[in-house]
Amino acid sequence: MTNMNEKKLNLKQNIDFIRILIYAAIVGLVAGTIGTLFTVCVNSVINLRIQYPWLIYLLPLGGVIIVLLYQLAKYKDAGTDLVINSIHSEPHLPVRVGPLIFVSSVITHLFGGSAGREGAALQIGGSVGSFVSKALRLKEDDKKTLIMAGMSGCFSALFGTPLTAAIFPLEVVHVGYMQYAALLPCAIASLIGHSVAIALNLVEPMHHIGTVPNLDAMTAIAVIVLSLLAGLVSRLFVYSLHKTHHIFAMIENAYVRAIVGAVIIIVLTLLVGNQDYNGVGAHMIERALEGNVPLYAFLLKILFTSVTLSSGYKGGEIIPSLIIGAMLGSTFGTIFGLPAGLWAEVGMVAVFCGVTNCPITSLLIGFELFNFQASSFLLIAVAISYIVSGYSGLYKAQTIIFSKMNSTRIERNTN
Repeated sequence: MTNMNEKKLNLKQNIDFIRILIYAAIVGLVAGTIGTLFTVCVNSVINLRIQYPWLIYLLPLGGVIIVLLYQLAKYKDAGTDLVINSIHSEPHLPVRVGPLIFVSSVITHLFGGSAGREGAALQIGGSVGSFVSKALRLKEDDKKTLIMAGMSGCFSALFGTPLTAAIFPLEVVHVGYMQYAALLPCAIASLIGHSVAIALNLVEPMHHIGTVPNLDAMTAIAVIVLSLLAGLVSRLFVYSLHKTHHIFAMIENAYVRAIVGAVIIIVLTLLVGNQDYNGVGAHMIERALEGNVPLYAFLLKILFTSVTLSSGYKGGEIIPSLIIGAMLGSTFGTIFGLPAGLWAEVGMVAVFCGVTNCPITSLLIGFELFNFQASSFLLIAVAISYIVSGYSGLYKAQTIIFSKMNSTRIERNTN
């Protein structure tokens, strides 16, 4: 009788697991489709702003619209932290999260706010997973799995990096521990989301850095020095985001806050003399790989992004962190007479690791964006940047796992 009961239990568990995989595939398809649509919209408004640069002067109007949308929806945005918290303890995300972040991010990019796209991807994908799990009345663990699967599907569609997208939600939630039970659902959702983007020919091409030198004593020293700098710059970026958020929070009226932030961005744009640091700014990665960026460019991107996101505009911090890292690495190469491409790649991956506390994801995104070039360089960079950056990070909701027996949530200092 005991064996019979065990067989029935195993059969039920297998059926439940297969059912979750099917749900993850559905979530990946929906999240990937929405993510692809979001990519099309963002790319379209960016091209429109490039064609009509005067749209930057309407950024205050865009901020007012964003604040109005969130107030009408009666929703106080907590960004990606809300998604991470939903996996920790609150499994349901409001359905309105997806449409709100979609529209507000498009508005931000249309009028020249400096932000990324992945914040929207993670929130859209998480809300899709939450909605499906709620509709199907799934148990809590399965709900959390589908939220992570949604994040993977949408992230993969936007970035074109299925390996990175499958691992990132697992690693970013608990630093030091992964919920491997969610790996296969996330992988399925990621691959399906990526397939949707491929079908619509929206996958970004890989970057090329030319010939990679051998890792000898001199190049190893150069990697170590740049990685130390990248760890410090990642701390600076996180500190800048938190500090500017605290400063803007002193302005109680959200409309005034958005208008003040917009005015600062417009003034900075006029002082710089171009719009290289507005919007996503992905073209700056290619310029960094060519060694064609000002030595102070990474500092300007930190400033533009911090003001934009802290004053109420929407988007993400990951693409800006990649751009900041690429420009830092390019500057490093320029100063020391080294090939800009390799060092831009190293800086890019190292800063990403420093701000996310996700070393495995950082390695994967480097491999996928650069066709597995310079893997030894990236390994050193990620290891060092992860240590130097400490417990600073973009997401306050991250949990740091010190050991199997002891886990502690690190509360980021936003003062």
